[in-house]
Amino acid sequence: MAHYFTNEQNLRSEIRKVDVMINGVDYYFYTDNGVFSKGELDFGTGLLLKTFKFDGYPQEKRILDIGCGAGPIGIYLSKLGFTVDMSDVNERALHLSKMALKEQRLKANVFFSDAYENVNENYDYIISNPPIRVGKEKLYDIIMNAKDHLKENGELWIVIRKKQGAQTLIRDMKNVYEKVIITEKKKGYYIILAK
Repeated sequence: MAHYFTNEQNLRSEIRKVDVMINGVDYYFYTDNGVFSKGELDFGTGLLLKTFKFDGYPQEKRILDIGCGAGPIGIYLSKLGFTVDMSDVNERALHLSKMALKEQRLKANVFFSDAYENVNENYDYIISNPPIRVGKEKLYDIIMNAKDHLKENGELWIVIRKKQGAQTLIRDMKNVYEKVIITEKKKGYYIILAK
């Protein structure tokens, strides 16, 4: 079975539209075989978006949605008015993100990147529902090296399930970031803010 962080060329396509309302904002994205959370907005991503808080005006802030998948995070933030970059290693996911953005007349820079390999900017916020099953080394690359791509006072926002090692990850993040805060806990999911 293909995982959502690989590019399985022979996987049959079954594109589905997912309509979402988060914090009173209506939008949609597409899912497909070989892309995370086929057919729905997963609970963790929804909780992350409902919990995310920002200072100032969105149009003054730059965001990286790393490991964007089908794009539910980046599309939502683009609709709010942020300048958004979206990256992933899954070509099918990138195609779905571009398609949904174009149809909704939203703008975001969508590009291929293995973690921060092709990331050349610094951001006010980096946001992710990181791919836990990719393995600890790549997961830690995404989470710990975000600090090198954050502006001064920038923030990393992630969601992780308690049973997927949230406590260990939080402990290790405290060795890298000045502040690590659990901003929400619900149904075994933790929303973590790192500064």
